[in-house]
Amino acid sequence: MYLENPKTKGSGIMCAIPQAKRCPIKCPECFFNSGRSYLEPLDQNLPNMPDPEDIQRNGSVVVRVNDGNDSSIEIDEVLAKTSAYPLRFFNTIFPVRLDKFPGPVVLTINPGAMTDSDFHRLLDYPRNLMFVRFRTNAWNLPLADKAVAEYVAHEIPVVLTFMAYHGEASIPEAHRPSYVYRKRTQNSYWAITTAAWREVMRRHEDNPWVHSCGKIEGEKGKTGCRWCGNCLREFFATRTRMGKAEN
Repeated sequence: MYLENPKTKGSGIMCAIPQAKRCPIKCPECFFNSGRSYLEPLDQNLPNMPDPEDIQRNGSVVVRVNDGNDSSIEIDEVLAKTSAYPLRFFNTIFPVRLDKFPGPVVLTINPGAMTDSDFHRLLDYPRNLMFVRFRTNAWNLPLADKAVAEYVAHEIPVVLTFMAYHGEASIPEAHRPSYVYRKRTQNSYWAITTAAWREVMRRHEDNPWVHSCGKIEGEKGKTGCRWCGNCLREFFATRTRMGKAEN
């Protein structure tokens, strides 16, 4: 039975995970591997795939491939099992052979241990690169500025995804005033405050290529996909760039 991601509910996006196992990458603070995912227990609920007939009955639904795990892992199986979805995009942390994906792809450029220290730079920028995702917190902003400069120079959108932490100890003491313990979608985390989020976004307020994942990432905001629209906007822009019809 398909389980809908509560974060994407009402957004025009459904999620698919073709793999049957937990993601082996084990990035720190990973929602999917945290034990609190909406898909727990994972051994009973994976793979998690929307019914293609339901998708076809509503042709406007876009399928996000891998809201958990990574689309580059068992890629042949991922492509085969999602081929029935006419509108799909992929998520990966691996910057190699992005053009192997037949549709738009989102690349997380500072995954795991790279979050606060470095980011992936590309030798070329494939037409199917939908946007890059930068894992953002209150203390890696100089790195974020460098990543923005790198990708915006090539007219690649950058989506700042604000990290949330299970424990306050993961946050440097000097930056703890920028975080508040609150419920996000289903679970509670230490998440960035509205005031701190606004300070970050003010750095990029005149840059049309930079966006926040979620309308407002703070205690007063709506962080669900319904209130955002980044993925839908950039999905169809990328398909147009790739020369594909939108229906």
